[in-house]
Amino acid sequence: QVQLVESGGGLVQAGGSLRLSCAVSGRTLYAMGWFRQAPGKEREFVAAVNWNGDITYYADSVKGRFTISRDNAKNTVYLQMNSLKPEDTAVYYCARSSSRLRVGSLEYEYDSWGQGTQVTVSS
Repeated sequence: QVQLVESGGGLVQAGGSLRLSCAVSGRTLYAMGWFRQAPGKEREFVAAVNWNGDITYYADSVKGRFTISRDNAKNTVYLQMNSLKPEDTAVYYCARSSSRLRVGSLEYEYDSWGQGTQVTVSS
């Protein structure tokens, strides 16, 4: 059974940075993704990384500002978020893919989800 626990969310001013972490237990060597859901909006894809970290994929809205990475020795996936904007405010979710290689952007490609961590960016 896979468990995903996010941490690192909080309140930050626009232009600031946060690093989210996702601790993974269980079968861990799969592609991983980050999604987010803002109030009143559908959940959307943010970033994904393959099983060993050498392939990444980003939503256009975060490309150049966010970086996804993983440390398999620590069973942890990270999302470094720089140059944050108020529109980045959302609950951020970590998810495990059903594939090791594919860095997908669709929710159905992910079979395990964390509980989410709130990120609030003030203007």
